[in-house]
Amino acid sequence: MNTPITIPSHCVPIPGWARSAVAAKDGAFHALQPHEIAAPVLRSLLERTGTDAAWVDAVILGNALGAGGNPARMTALAAGLPQDCAALTVDTQCCSGLDAVTLAAAMIASGQADIVIAGGVEAWSRAPIRMTRPRHPDEAPQVFERPAFAPDPAQDPDLLAAAGAHASALGITRAELDAYALMSHERALQAREGGQQPGEAAEIVTIAGIAGDTYPRRIAPERAARMPVVACAGGDNPGSGGPGMSALTISAKADGAALVMLASREACERHGLQTRAHWIAGTSVGSTPSMPLTAADKAARKALELAGRRLLLAEPLAADDMQAVELHDAFAVQGISFCRSLGLAQQQINAGGGGLARGHPIGASGAIALVRLLTELAQTRPSRRQAALGLAAIAGAGGIGAACVVACQQAQESP
Repeated sequence: MNTPITIPSHCVPIPGWARSAVAAKDGAFHALQPHEIAAPVLRSLLERTGTDAAWVDAVILGNALGAGGNPARMTALAAGLPQDCAALTVDTQCCSGLDAVTLAAAMIASGQADIVIAGGVEAWSRAPIRMTRPRHPDEAPQVFERPAFAPDPAQDPDLLAAAGAHASALGITRAELDAYALMSHERALQAREGGQQPGEAAEIVTIAGIAGDTYPRRIAPERAARMPVVACAGGDNPGSGGPGMSALTISAKADGAALVMLASREACERHGLQTRAHWIAGTSVGSTPSMPLTAADKAARKALELAGRRLLLAEPLAADDMQAVELHDAFAVQGISFCRSLGLAQQQINAGGGGLARGHPIGASGAIALVRLLTELAQTRPSRRQAALGLAAIAGAGGIGAACVVACQQAQESP
C-alpha cells in the first residue's frame, strides 16, 4: 500500500510492553507459579513507562492451565498494585493472552478504564494435575491431560493428529516441515547473536537469572532428518502414509509471561506517558473445530479488514502491507499453511523466530507474539508520515482464532 497512513484519534495508545524469557517446561522456571513469573514483568513495565501503580485500573491475563483461581488477581497483588485494582483472568486456551489484550483495548475505547495492563502467563511446570470428580462412590477419579474443546468427539481431534492431517491434505512433505522449523530456530539464534533481542533493555525482563529464551538451538539439517517421527496423518505409525512430524516441528511445552500496557489518550496526557505504539484493531473468531490450525488465518483476515476501516483507508489492507507479521506457529505445518493462505513468503513472518523456536506457554503465547511484534515494529524506525503496521495471530484448540493489527509512528497523529 502506497497511501501514507496516519493513526486516527480513536486508536488506543500503547505506552509499553515487556515479557519474560520463554523457558522449556521443567526448566529454568520450573518452581515458579504463574504470578511469580508475571509479577516481575508487570513491575518492570511500570518502571519502564514511568507509571505509578495507583494509576492502573485493571489487569487482564490469559491463562489456560491454572485450573481455576484468578492468576490476574494474584499477579496484581504480588506486583504491588492497589487492592482496589480490578483483575480478570481469561481462558481461551492458546488465544488467551491475545484475547486479554483485545478486551483491555475495548475497556479503554469504551471509557471503562484509563490504564489497563493485559497479556498472558503460563506456568506449565506447575500446572495442577487434572482429574474428573467421581459420579458415585464406586467410581475412581480419572486423570485427563486436556478437556474437551467440542461437544462432538468427532469434531475434537488430538492436535497432533489434526496437524498431521492438515499437512497431508496440503501435500506438505517432511522435508518442508523440517526446513520451516530449522529456519525458525536459526532466525531466533541470529536475532539473539545480532543484538536484536538485547535482553532486558528491549523486551525481556530477567527472572531467575534468565534473560533470553532457552529453547532455540542450532541443528544441522542432517540431524533433523534423522529425528524420529512422533505423529503423522495416519496416526503414530510412520508407515501410515502421512508426512512424518518430528518433535522439531512441534512447539515445546513452556513457561512464560508477556504484558502490554494500554491507556487512553487522556491518561497519557495527564500522566506524561509516552505513546510508543497504537492498538488499531483486534478480533476473536470461531472456525472449524475439526481443523483448529486454520483459525489464525480467518482471524488475521478479519483483523486486517477491521484495521482498514478504523484507519479510514479507501482500499483494503492485506497481510503483505504489514511491515511485520508474528504468528504463534504451534506446528510447522501451521506456519506454512498460514503463509500460503495469506499470500506471504515464509521469510515475511516471525523475523526473530516463532513459537517453534521459543516454545508454547499456552495462555501467554499470543501475548508473547504481540510483544515480539511491537518490539520489531519499534526497531523499523517509522517516520512521521508513514506508520509501520504489524499483524499478530494465533489459533486455539476447538477452532478459535485471535489476531490484531498494531502500529508504530514517530509523531502524534491526526485527529
